[in-house]
Amino acid sequence: MSYAGDITPDEAWKKLKSGSAVLVDVRTEEEWAHIGIPDTRQTDNDPLFIPWVFAGGIPNPDFIMELELQGPEDRGTELLFLCRSGQRSAAAAAAATNLGFTAYNVTEGFEGVPGPDGQRNVNGWKNRGLPTNVGQE
Repeated sequence: MSYAGDITPDEAWKKLKSGSAVLVDVRTEEEWAHIGIPDTRQTDNDPLFIPWVFAGGIPNPDFIMELELQGPEDRGTELLFLCRSGQRSAAAAAAATNLGFTAYNVTEGFEGVPGPDGQRNVNGWKNRGLPTNVGQE
């Protein structure tokens, strides 16, 4: 593992509520618009929305630049990376670590893994009942 560690959505929420961390949602614009976004209004920090890839799996060539521009000046501020199920966010957390950030991967992601019926309703940020805004960025 080339980042600070893996954490659950509940652990991420606790870090966000403590004010010690910033959430970085690396899903696509389409996912934010149609599936929803984490609602962090109860925390001290607004989330960052920086896609790791674009629709169709095309890598975002500006990810590093956008993270450096939007990320906290204090590289010691913990960054919590979130995607759909925890795969893209792991890669983004590793990239952020290479920039000197303290980065964690939210393992279950926003939607979690598919259940027996193929639906993403088993775990993840939204399925654990954490604050969510649906259909808006």
